[in-house]
Amino acid sequence: MKIHEYQAKEILRRFGIPVQPGEVAQTPAEAEEIARRFGVPVVIKAQVYVGGRGKAGGIQFGDTPEAAREAASRVLGMDIKGLTVNKVLVVPKLEIREEYYLGIISDRNSQAPVVMVSAAGGVDIEEVAAKTPELIIRQPIDMRWGLFPEEARTMLARAGMPHVVIAKGGDILAKLARAFIESDASLAEINPLALTGDGQVIAADAKILVDDNALVRQSEYAGWSEPEEANPLEFEAKAAGLTYVKLDGDVGIIGNGAGLVMTTLDMVARAGGKPANFLDIGGGAKAEVMKKSMLFVARDPQVKGILVNIFGGITRGEEVAKGIIMAQAELPAHMPIVARLSGTGEVEGRALLADAGLMWGSDMRDASQKIVAAIQGR
Repeated sequence: MKIHEYQAKEILRRFGIPVQPGEVAQTPAEAEEIARRFGVPVVIKAQVYVGGRGKAGGIQFGDTPEAAREAASRVLGMDIKGLTVNKVLVVPKLEIREEYYLGIISDRNSQAPVVMVSAAGGVDIEEVAAKTPELIIRQPIDMRWGLFPEEARTMLARAGMPHVVIAKGGDILAKLARAFIESDASLAEINPLALTGDGQVIAADAKILVDDNALVRQSEYAGWSEPEEANPLEFEAKAAGLTYVKLDGDVGIIGNGAGLVMTTLDMVARAGGKPANFLDIGGGAKAEVMKKSMLFVARDPQVKGILVNIFGGITRGEEVAKGIIMAQAELPAHMPIVARLSGTGEVEGRALLADAGLMWGSDMRDASQKIVAAIQGR
């Protein structure tokens, strides 16, 4: 479960980690009043469940209460990666001297939480991992006792952080590990951990994901859930009776059966593409369901092409083909579509697709390669 920055900071505060004071505003007037109470220059930060807010213009500054109001009016209502900004966090502006990264993530390979620290904070840690992995220090921890402060300080020293950050940040990192464990998180990060001009070490931003399976234990956090804001498409899909999960790529994927769809995601990745979603039409889907699924997947602005992978049983290939053809007229112009049909009605379905001028794959690998090539060739 995703939570907002202000909620993640509240969790950190409860575990004794220093964070900026801050208040949430839903109107420009509220932002102005909060800035007036702080009496110092402030930062207006969009509260949405995606990263990259700064690059999108979702983080702005107000040196006066009036300027804070103007900044909030620009940010509220903004669209950031398909999500509308409905509230902002107003915090005092920090004089940041240096920025660092602290994070903990559940790691399947080690089957344990892994602590990651880097002196290269303030940027996407994925970018650091891809380009300069030597800048990230990693260490698995035991869920029974977490991370001791002396271990945390050693990690920060290995990352090349200055003495003042090692001295104060070791306690922060140890407490972050405790927050991760006791909050049943799957991810907890502070980025950046800021060293300020007056020598403070403070969590300037925070991100926490709470494990959905643990919400029965974390009833308070479960009450923070905002599924309609976390992902409007997933929320609407559920209301429409579709099994849909939004991902970060550009290849729309539709299949029948969770196992087949998951395998299709992997196959697209092996072909060099990035899946944009998981959508399972289930068994026995008719042409209208196929059409509705196609149009729903295409609503994601990141989708540049759609791969349909169907193994026919009670779902008939010709029904799937009819649905694809029906949807084609309402899809964005020139959007690539590739279908792989196997099993019941496969011959009839392929004939319909061929007559409509649509591509089809001889098998799952061939179809995956064709859709990735079509998207990359546009």
